[in-house]
Amino acid sequence: MKITRLGWTAYAIAAAVLVLDQISKLWILGLLGREQGASLPLLGPLHLTMVHNYGMSFGLLKNSDWGRWLLIGFSVVVVIGLAIWARKATKLLPALGIGMIIGGAIGNGIDRLAYGAVVDFALFHVQIGGMVYNWYIFNLADVAIVAGVAGLLYDSFFGTHAAKAP
Repeated sequence: MKITRLGWTAYAIAAAVLVLDQISKLWILGLLGREQGASLPLLGPLHLTMVHNYGMSFGLLKNSDWGRWLLIGFSVVVVIGLAIWARKATKLLPALGIGMIIGGAIGNGIDRLAYGAVVDFALFHVQIGGMVYNWYIFNLADVAIVAGVAGLLYDSFFGTHAAKAP
């Protein structure tokens, strides 16, 4: 099957996300080292804080080596499926979303292979009434995946060919 022009766009976005994600993680590792919890205030509520994410959201699958390989395998399946979908892309927003998810999934997969865990480092926090509230620590791959999924959802609900209720 021939790859559409927007399919190539999705692949280019995936490559750009992957490169930026890996560069940012190498920079953080060089800046903070691999010490869990090492932190550096950056700008207001943003701190660079080293965290090794051995599982996935909410710490699921973090206590087993098989969980690491399960997550790597799942990432491979997702990337292959999205790469096939990207080949047929005919609209810009889904192509961008697919590319961002592919790049982010590969970036986090590389971390799991290279370090045994995903390198997370961006921590937003606020202090209200003497209490400190922290957001989840994340990385650029996570941002790309969330933005990609949001783009796909937006297109599916509001895009020009979105299913209309009777």
